[in-house]
Amino acid sequence: QVQLVESGGGLVQTGGSLRLSCAASGDTFSTYTVAWFRQAPGMEREFVASIRWNWDTYYDDSVKGRFTISRDNAKNTVYLQMNNLKLEDTAVYYCGTGSTVRSVRTVGSYDTWGQGTQVTVSS
Repeated sequence: QVQLVESGGGLVQTGGSLRLSCAASGDTFSTYTVAWFRQAPGMEREFVASIRWNWDTYYDDSVKGRFTISRDNAKNTVYLQMNNLKLEDTAVYYCGTGSTVRSVRTVGSYDTWGQGTQVTVSS
């Protein structure tokens, strides 16, 4: 079974950048779909970006052109490069994975989650 650990969150000003990492252990996930979701206080967990085993990528419209998801299978790690951060990007960011993900934008498609990493954007 795969375990996930996120890192790279922090406090950044608007317009700044952060790179989040999602490291997997316990099993190789090179054939898995991996996604980033985020959850702000009082809100539901929402889709941010995902990457399939064949490197197909998907983004929510709110981050398209600003965020880039990538994977390094040799390191069992998926990254989320976040540029031009906005106040509304403030949330806890979670990575999730699953071996048979059909709907990449649906939180219920993923069966393994990390503990999350806080991203706070200030003005």
